[in-house]
Amino acid sequence: MRQELYSVEQVAEQLGLHVRTIRNYVRDGKLKATRIGKQYRITREDLEAFTGTSMAVPAGGGLARHAEVSSIVQIDGLDRAGADRLTTYVTASINQGDLGRLRVELAYDETREVLKIIVLGDLGVTADLLRLIDMVATSAQP
Repeated sequence: MRQELYSVEQVAEQLGLHVRTIRNYVRDGKLKATRIGKQYRITREDLEAFTGTSMAVPAGGGLARHAEVSSIVQIDGLDRAGADRLTTYVTASINQGDLGRLRVELAYDETREVLKIIVLGDLGVTADLLRLIDMVATSAQP
């Protein structure tokens, strides 16, 4: 009989916690794990005992597949007012509603008049945000 083993990273993703939190639970003895080499492995049964719930196994076994995208948008020739306007639109859009997993970093270089927007997140949400950036950036052109 094959036993399902999860890495600390997989458990953290499934529970929506940071990897360090899971490692601390293991080290404190709150979550039972087996050390294999330099990494911990957690059985499905131990994970269910820890959470007090039954962990659904997706078809095909293992954890559900998840895809993310990382993008860097660079907009040249943007003055400070245009950069502030675009930054406000982006910030306002990511603060509305449930956007899933999304992280955005904005950096403006005033001497070069360049705005860089770094987007990390779910595919659909990132695509929507990139469309918004495109719409606002192209409307800001002289």
